Amino acid sequence: MRPIRVLIVEDSMVFSELLSRSLNKDPAIEVVATARDPFEARDAILEHRPDVMTLDVELPKMNGIDFLRKLMPQYPMPVVVISSLSDKVFDALTAGAVDFVAKPTITGRAQLEEFIQNELLVKIKIASTAKISKIKQMTVQQEQPVLSAKGSDMIVAIGASTGGTEAIFSVVKDFGPDIPGVVITQHMPPGFTSMYAKRLDDQCRVTVKEAQTGDRVLPGHVLVAPGGDRHMQLVKVNGVYQVECKQGPKVNGHCPSVDVLFDSVAKVAGPKALGIILTGMGGDGAKGLLAMRKAGARTIGQDESTCVVYGMPKVAYELGAVEYQEKLQDIAKRTYRLLNKV
Repeated sequence: MRPIRVLIVEDSMVFSELLSRSLNKDPAIEVVATARDPFEARDAILEHRPDVMTLDVELPKMNGIDFLRKLMPQYPMPVVVISSLSDKVFDALTAGAVDFVAKPTITGRAQLEEFIQNELLVKIKIASTAKISKIKQMTVQQEQPVLSAKGSDMIVAIGASTGGTEAIFSVVKDFGPDIPGVVITQHMPPGFTSMYAKRLDDQCRVTVKEAQTGDRVLPGHVLVAPGGDRHMQLVKVNGVYQVECKQGPKVNGHCPSVDVLFDSVAKVAGPKALGIILTGMGGDGAKGLLAMRKAGARTIGQDESTCVVYGMPKVAYELGAVEYQEKLQDIAKRTYRLLNKV
């Protein structure tokens, strides 16, 4: 099998050279070109036809987001953004990027090599499998169903990974203020989850925040697991649902882990829960969703045709964890039907 052909777009010659040299050490990767700005990148794309592009957001002559907006309609391709801690990364994802990594602030060569091998390389390989045509199908407006009060004592738990930031938005934007409390684990680097929660809060009708231990799970409110070294779990204190964010080792290669959240929901909420698993590579969340279903919860999985990466929902479906498989644009509607027992 031929290697994944990669184009690096990075204005720092030193960082670009380090990326190129490190990525080329992997036999599954071939860096076919580097570019310092979007104009050089455009020429390199036409000449080399790369499989994946890594893209810095801050570039000379044209920023990476504007470049993406111009590029994707004409030359759709998997793009992994390398970003400093900024909410601009979400504009890049909306513009069509598959995923992102946080640009390291460290300067030691060994640490940079570790970042490239353990983070960027993994994202590039995942991106090479992504269905780019699915990324722009995530903002279809849906007629808002009416949620009755009888669903108010339920819990909605959502898990996602690659492609998940836009997929989660597509679902949550259709939730009204009377939706039961929602808890979400999306694989994301530390620092970005608070900005993502703020972005959802600004754009949706529900209240969204990055979760902290002790936050109550309330109707019309969404709690997003913080990125980093903590897992988010559902707990019940004095009869009230709350979340607990505790440090712990990676599970399925991730922290926070969807499985950890779903397992806790299965134990604490049992049949008073609804689980949703969205686009993402790997199997994180699949066993947890199965535990939820076995505990009496209702479960939904995103279907293959609308997934950027049909990994997590596929594994969950094959395990028998998915009760209903739905297109992304129909998940909110199915959620309301299940909550209302229709």
